Parts: sequence; structure tokens; C-alpha cells
Amino acid sequence: MKRKKNRKILQNWQLYIFILPAFLYFFIFHYIPLYGVQIAFKDFTPTAGITGSEWVGFKHFIRFFDSYYFWDLIRNTLGISVYELIVGFPLPIILALLLNEAKDNFFKRSVQTVTYAPHFISVVVIAGMVIAFLSPVTGVINHFVQFLGFEPIAFMTDPAWFKTVYVLSGVWQSTGWGTIIYLAALSGVDPQHHEAAIVEGANRLQRIWHINIPFIFPTMVILLIMNVGSIMAMGFEKILLLQNPLNLESSNVIATFVYKAGLLDAQYSFASAVGLFNAVINAILLIVVNQIARKTSETSLW
Repeated sequence: MKRKKNRKILQNWQLYIFILPAFLYFFIFHYIPLYGVQIAFKDFTPTAGITGSEWVGFKHFIRFFDSYYFWDLIRNTLGISVYELIVGFPLPIILALLLNEAKDNFFKRSVQTVTYAPHFISVVVIAGMVIAFLSPVTGVINHFVQFLGFEPIAFMTDPAWFKTVYVLSGVWQSTGWGTIIYLAALSGVDPQHHEAAIVEGANRLQRIWHINIPFIFPTMVILLIMNVGSIMAMGFEKILLLQNPLNLESSNVIATFVYKAGLLDAQYSFASAVGLFNAVINAILLIVVNQIARKTSETSLW
């Protein structure tokens, strides 16, 4: 058996060379740094180093769990992530199904270009655009609100509006890009299925429901598992850029808290403990959702 495996490796050495850069990337930047996770269980000081710092066990975890802001951070993080998942996950599917039905290639390509374009705008520019458009004095959105006869809304200083602003701006930026995977999956649908359905008298909506959606369902399940598995690991860049003291009640999430505690306040061990807690919750969610998907749909990551 070993000889056969070694022979296969030698025969396909080009493939192993091909995946070597990706393997080295993950090993160097994702696995080797795990050595530093132990500072979450120590009172780390840069002068003493990782090995020389005092071991304190779960002290920093307990401090975080007992803090007055623990539930606020959990509520804000889950609130934004679940909101984003509910609103943002179905839209690329719907857009892909609609584009797949478009017969005019020029129209289809134009819509794809328009919807893909925001994905290539940097987060800093997106945040600047959101702040400018939603300004109660000069913002385009508030000019429209006033045109309708209403008072201008302080979107960026009212905590009640922050989650909606964050989620909708993210949907605008990512929906078009998210359709690429679904359009690729839909391109594999055998036209004979549609031809047979047309002969049987099925209309377009029925063909979408009974042919296209079941065909891309495994892709939907895989992406849903991955999205749920990263529900606590939202990127902090845009939140940090849109955050201000007036909306902090809704915008302070675990990612921004770790950034401020670790880099601004130099509480390295405490920030590492909070980040490790966040990563463990994500891992548990990923495993649980994957198991549920495997039992219910026979589609899973492993």
C-alpha cells in the first residue's frame, strides 16, 4: 500500500507542487501563529516574552464573562451577523436566478457589471460614501427624505439605525459578487430538463422552483454552513470606520472590542482571550451546522 501511495505521489508530483504555495501560506500565517494563543492564559508582558510570562489560567476569560459589557458585545455581534445573514444570503440566489432567465445578453452583462462593481471599492471608500450619503445636512438620502416631506434622519448618530445601515451597505457591496458562484452552478443545468418540463406544460416559475433551485441547493447549503461558521467573525474594518461615540451602543462588537483592548489599550492577554473565545464559538457553530446539514440534506463540508 505504501509503495502504491508513494508511486502515485511521484506520478502526480506536479499537482503537489501546484498546491504547495497555498499549503505554505496557511501553515505559515494560520498555523504557526497559533503558538501565541497561549498568551490568553498568561499575564503577557513584552519584556518577559511568551514563555517567561506568568501563567494565570482562565483569569482573562472570567474577567470578560463577568464584565458589564459582555452581553452587549454578544447581542450586537449576533444582531448584526444574523441580520446580515437573513437579508444578505438569499439576495445573491435570487439575483442569480433572475439573471439566468434573462435572454438579452447585453442587458444581462450590464446588470452583472453594475452589481459586481461595488465589490471592488475599498472598505474605506465605502464607509466614506455611506457617511456622505447619509449626512443629515448634505446627504443625498436625507435630501430625498426632506423632498417627501419628512424631517432629516441622523442615520449615523442614532444607534437604532446602525445595524440597518451596516447591513444594507454590505448587501449593496457584495450581492452582485455573490451571484458568481450560483451562476456558475446554474450553467451546469442540463437544458433537456427544461425542454422536458416545457413539453409537460411547466411555466418559467415552476421550472425555476423544480429544476434550478434543487440543482443549486447543495451549493446553497455549503455557503450557508460557511456563513454560519463565521457568524461571530465579522470584519471590523467597516464597523470601526462607521463607528462613533453616539452609535457605540449598537456598533460595539467583539471584533472592534478586541482591536481596542489589544492594540490601543495594550491589554494583549485579555484581548487574546476574547478573540480565542470568539474563535471557539465560531468553530462550534461550524461543526454543529455542518452535522445538521449532513443529516438533513446529505450535503456538508466533510
